[in-house]
Amino acid sequence: MAIFSVYVVNKAGGLIYQLDHYAPRAESEKTFGFPLELVLRPHDERVLVAFGQRDGVRVGHAVLAINGLEVNGRFTGDGRDVLEYLSSPANFPVSIRFGRPRLSSNEKLMLASMFHSLFAIGSQLSPEQGSSGIEVLETDTFKLHCFQTLTGIKFVVLADPRQAGIDALLRKIYEIYSDFALKNPFYSLEMPIRYPLLLGQEQQQGPASPPPVTGAALEAAASSPLNV
Repeated sequence: MAIFSVYVVNKAGGLIYQLDHYAPRAESEKTFGFPLELVLRPHDERVLVAFGQRDGVRVGHAVLAINGLEVNGRFTGDGRDVLEYLSSPANFPVSIRFGRPRLSSNEKLMLASMFHSLFAIGSQLSPEQGSSGIEVLETDTFKLHCFQTLTGIKFVVLADPRQAGIDALLRKIYEIYSDFALKNPFYSLEMPIRYPLLLGQEQQQGPASPPPVTGAALEAAASSPLNV
């Protein structure tokens, strides 16, 4: 059982804090000869498997690394186009690591905004007035839990369907948000919550620098239910 992710969404639908708290599922790394047995296609600035499945590699998986070199979108770490590199017989045999595409920062912002809209739609669809909106969404692999405060801030947790204690976790995160953000005179409401600077950097800035709003406490809160 595990906590997968924590999101904090402001009343306008903007993502102000996000934490991934899980190890990614096992990725598949295989050595291929030329020609490549899989069909790769560019999609949303990624290179995905469009056809062919073998040894844990599935359609929809993205190219994450080539010969140990991480892939960023459609390019390798040294700036080479992935599809052009894999089209040349001179570059084979080649080791390719595949896995589920990772969400980019922009995609997380978009998904938070979409959930904000779905939450509002759920409230309007209610046959009774004063609906609390979406509180739980359940799938076969995870549950989405949402707690909205009176001021419209949404705390969203993605967890294993068998994970217990999520209601207590949501309220604990709200308590920490109130202590570390709302009570911080240097924090602007509705703005992103930043991680604290490293100790050495804070010491170099001196006491005149305003203390940053910390996300470390939220991370600690997300870890707490794992021990219950």
